[in-house]
Parts: sequence; structure tokens; C-alpha cells
Amino acid sequence: MRKPTSHRTRALVALATAAVVATGCSAGSLGSSGGNGEGVTLSFLTGNGPEDIAIAEGLAKAFMADNAGVTVQVEQRPQGTEGDNLVKTRLATGDMADVFVYNSGSLLQALNPAQTLVPVTDQPWTKDLDKTFVDAVSGNGQVFGTPVGTVQAGAVMYNKSVYAQLGLKVPQTWDEFMANNAVIAERTDAAPVIQTYRETWTSQLFVLGDFRNVLQSEPSFPEQYTAGRVKYATSAAALRGFQHQQAVHDAGYMNEDFASATYNDGLRMLAEGTGVHYPILTSAIGELVASHADAVDNIGVFALPGPDAATNGLTVWTPNAAYTPQTTQGPVRDAALRFLAFIASPAGCQAMTEAATPTGPYVVQGCDLPADVPPAVQDIQGYLSRGAASPALEFLSPVKGPNLENLTVEVGSGIRSAEDAAALYDQDVAQQAQQLGLEGW
Repeated sequence: MRKPTSHRTRALVALATAAVVATGCSAGSLGSSGGNGEGVTLSFLTGNGPEDIAIAEGLAKAFMADNAGVTVQVEQRPQGTEGDNLVKTRLATGDMADVFVYNSGSLLQALNPAQTLVPVTDQPWTKDLDKTFVDAVSGNGQVFGTPVGTVQAGAVMYNKSVYAQLGLKVPQTWDEFMANNAVIAERTDAAPVIQTYRETWTSQLFVLGDFRNVLQSEPSFPEQYTAGRVKYATSAAALRGFQHQQAVHDAGYMNEDFASATYNDGLRMLAEGTGVHYPILTSAIGELVASHADAVDNIGVFALPGPDAATNGLTVWTPNAAYTPQTTQGPVRDAALRFLAFIASPAGCQAMTEAATPTGPYVVQGCDLPADVPPAVQDIQGYLSRGAASPALEFLSPVKGPNLENLTVEVGSGIRSAEDAAALYDQDVAQQAQQLGLEGW
């Protein structure tokens, strides 16, 4: 993130209205457990990304320092579809960690939280959470999670030095974006657009990050989509994300090794300027700080361009959340709930800030961003401050198919057309909607 315009940024994003809510209240403090947690060991499962691990270890260390007798052991899991399947399997077999980090939003609903997770609705700290985050970790009238990390965007991270060298301006429409790509391809040896399909989850941003533009064209899309009355293959606005990904491939604008390149390869290309645009989640800012600190001031962020400059804006994600499974019982559950409370406190936010550079606003009252956040964060904050941001579809609808990342790899690889992929994704979504028991499917 970037240096804020004021000494302290205290912006909490109210995603439902795409506005930033200034807060000055403090969350309730968490006292030491004393002998209450004597001899308790908590297992804490998180993703295997470097930033995920750093945050989890930072939270565990800070919590243990204030809770004598409680040991928090950090475990790792894969990301993407493999990680999703592992979480579902461990919940189904009763082998889930005492606290685990997973998505908020629609993917949470696929875990059947009312049957598998411990509700935290009656915990006093939930009142200090941003409402849209609360909605994203709720089901059947119950709240289940506490936020881990910050708001992030699905956007285009870009190399500002190449832009300055070529005299390019940040695009606000798709035509402007493709025109910039053409200039980069003609005048440099850099790849105009970085794609990293070795890690399939990174392939989804052309579709998922475009939802702000979909919502501006079809404001009722989330409700119609949830009811099964509108589909990706039949909505011109929703289909555009698939078509844009195909257009980039067909124009030859991607790095030659897109099929084998990893996420870390993509960040390296972006930092070095051997790739110029990387559509990705802006949590990548933290990875850049850790691995390419000398390039951080040279990286900017802009929203995925759509058809209309006047309505262009960011698609934003609420943070992941930490949950406790119902299989965790007795004193261990008590300790797990205290750990969730710590995560949702200013002390927890401070532990996360010290462990990894924040990549967006926190969603807990009283949690401030430091003054020295990277510049790309200021780009994100600019969209939020002027109301040019909307939640991703998964926070407005419980429906999200698990195979999107495989389909977007096929589109981006020239294996499948945008139209075919959208139709197959509609079938994938239908299965999940039926599992959720939604009407109209």
C-alpha cells in the first residue's frame, strides 16, 4: 500500500455502499487468560503463502504473549481448489484445526457453516466489525468468523516506470487498456499482460475483478443471479470478463511462459518491468514488499477497465476469516474463542501489521493503517474514498462454482472460447446452487 494523505488512515470500507467509514472507536480489549487456558494447545490452519504464514505466526506469537498457558501451533494448507477440498474434507471427517482461516462470502456457505462451525454471534467484539464483513461471514442468522487481513481489490497492478517511459496514462476503458498493450508490445520487449497459470487461482481476475463493471451495467445482477434468472453465458455484461481474457490471449499480449509461470514469477516480472500489467488480487502488494522491496514504490494499481470510463471502479473483497469448527470442544473451544476475539481487536490488527504490510483498510473499529504503507495502497484508497468501488459477486450472492479457475485457464490458453467457458461455468454454478437448496435452479 501507499503513503496515506493523512498521518493516520482510519478508513474502514463499508463495501455494500462502496464507501469508507471513518472510525475512531476502540474495540474491547482482551485480557490475559491467566490460569484459564493453562496447558491448552490450539492448532491454527492457514494458507501456505508467505504472507498468510507470516500473519498467522504473528497473531499466534502476540496472542501467546498475552495468554500464558496457551500454545498456538500454526499449520499450512495449499491454496486454490486443492486447499478448498482439503478444508471440506477435514471438516467432514472431524479432523479440522481448532481455528482455521478460510474465505468469507459465498465459498463459506459451501461449508454449511450452521452445521460445521461455532457461531460467534453473541461475542461482544462482533459489534466492532464492518457490516459488510459481518454479512459475508453469516448464515442462518448467525455470525461465524473474525477478519484476518485487510480489504483487497481484484485489479491490475502495473509497472509505473514502463508507463512513464512510454508516456502511457492509466486506462479507464477496455479499449484504452488494449491500446496501451499494443504500445507496450510494439515499443518494448516486455510482456504487456502477465498471466501465471501454474497456479490456477491467479487466472480468474479478468472475470471476478470485472464485477464492478457488470454491476454498473446490470444493477440487479446479484439478485437475478441468485434466483437463477440470469447467467454468465446470457448476460452481455457478465460474459465480457471471459471475452476480455480471450482477447488478450488472441492478441499475443501474454508472457510466453504463461502456462508454467508461477505467482512469484509474475510478481518478479512486474517488479523488473519484464511484464507490465498483472491482473491479480492486491494482497500481492504484501508479497512484493517481502520479495521485491526495492520495486514497491514503482508499482501502481488501477481498476479493471470496462466499457464506460464514467462508471469504472474497483471490485473489492472483504478479508478472509478465522473460524472454529464445532468439533473443537471444552477448554480448547474457550481458548479458540479468545483467540478469535484477539484477532478482531486493535492488538490483533497491530500484530498483523507488524507481521506483513497491510494491503488495504482493516474492517475492525480502532484499527489504523501506518503512515508508511506502500504507494499502491493509496491508489486503492483513492477508489474507496470517492465511492468508486463495489463488492465482488461472492459477497452479494451465495453462488460461486468451484471450477472457474480451470475454465479461465482454458480461455487464457486458447483452449476454449469465452462463450463455451461461460456456459460451462453456468453448469458448474447450477450444481452448487442446487446443493445450497436455492430456488430457481
